[in-house]
Amino acid sequence: MSGLNDSNESKRDICLSLADINPVDLFGQNDEWLRALRRHTNVRIIARGHELRLIGEAEDVHRLETLFLRLIRRVRDGKRLDSSDYSIPDAIHQESVSNGEPCVDCIVTPRKEIRPRTDGQRHYVQALFSHDVVFAIGPAGTGKTYLAAAVAISALSRHEVRRLILVRPAVEAGEKLGYLPGDLREKVDPYLRPLYDALYDLLPMERAKRLMAMEAIEIVPLAFMRGRTLNDSYVILDEAQNTTPLQMKMFLTRLGNRSRAIVTGDITQIDLADGQISGLIHVRSILESVPGVAFIEMSRGDVVRHPLVQRIVEAYEKLEQE
Repeated sequence: MSGLNDSNESKRDICLSLADINPVDLFGQNDEWLRALRRHTNVRIIARGHELRLIGEAEDVHRLETLFLRLIRRVRDGKRLDSSDYSIPDAIHQESVSNGEPCVDCIVTPRKEIRPRTDGQRHYVQALFSHDVVFAIGPAGTGKTYLAAAVAISALSRHEVRRLILVRPAVEAGEKLGYLPGDLREKVDPYLRPLYDALYDLLPMERAKRLMAMEAIEIVPLAFMRGRTLNDSYVILDEAQNTTPLQMKMFLTRLGNRSRAIVTGDITQIDLADGQISGLIHVRSILESVPGVAFIEMSRGDVVRHPLVQRIVEAYEKLEQE
């Protein structure tokens, strides 16, 4: 979606996709909002066809990029813009100051502010702000699920959506569901536990429980999604490498009006039975060129857990290449 094209680290040259965007909705009649913005920034702004290019000092470009990502999202959600939306400070989430400086790219949740810590994470967050469907593929520890939950909880807190639905396939990786005690809900809860962990880290526990009791937040196994239509929702499918192509299609076709989907997974940790094709691998060949859909690749360089985790991932990658 964007990238560095200038060898000078203080300069930045990026390109944003305007696919399916009516220029009048984004820039105003005769580009009046865009022309006004140009008068108040040193960034070179080039709108041509289905692309918007920003060239200038890295910090200035970064602020404008964040602004336009939010504006593009609002237009794609069917919301009308006006000149007041073209305020650059609005691109800095609540002008949060935790270390004495404005927090550009912060995700503000009720418990904490989250900042992307690597280039891969930053591109991922930018994709979440600008696309309705995002696929994040990468190894454990890269923040795929955590950042997705943070962006979704932030949107729920700002009433941009009415519901947050966290989904996982209940695929056995050793212990069989039938051997676990309890009813069906109690049997699948262990598979959903990582989603609860992320939720309680981003929301006060009592508030999280209250939202779940109100069904504003749901944590469900993938099988429970069949037949539903989800409007005004943020829907996150975690561990998507363990879906079949039919399950992936079923999940993606649940989206209703004003809803967004995030699909995360690690294609090196597939627990499906031998011979089954992963829906996460299969879907890329089908949707990669579809406007409004983004695929983000993350690597061991984006691992932000214990430093040893990055070395563990690297060791396994070397083994697989032998």
